[in-house]
Amino acid sequence: MPITDAHVGRTYPATAPYPVTAGKIAEFADALGDDNPAYRGPDAVAPPTFAIVVAFDAWEALFADPELDISLSRLIHGDQRFDIVRPLRAGDEVVSVLGIDKVRARGNSAFITVSVRIETTAGEPVATSTSTLLHTWPKEESA
Repeated sequence: MPITDAHVGRTYPATAPYPVTAGKIAEFADALGDDNPAYRGPDAVAPPTFAIVVAFDAWEALFADPELDISLSRLIHGDQRFDIVRPLRAGDEVVSVLGIDKVRARGNSAFITVSVRIETTAGEPVATSTSTLLHTWPKEESA
């Protein structure tokens, strides 16, 4: 059975702790082409969108849930928002928890909104990443 609005409110267990390192922050900044000195050195802070690196681990639980029947090959990432409480910093160790916020299923398609709460292993909130996804199924599998 594909994902439906009955799945709204489902959450998945926290990811394994992710150590934020100065090296990973610099790599991410390099990939963005951003040479801001705040993203370098032992006291580096991460660019705001670095949160997606941490959030992506939490998405794995969503994709692996056989009850939802979600296939990456049928998924379009439509929207992304980050609500930052504080910057991620070198030396942080964080976990992510994904929840299903909204599902609008129509025919063989569904708009799915998920949020990933990112916090330190000590429980300090860092950021929330909210995504809207569009998923389709073959006609014979639609809800």
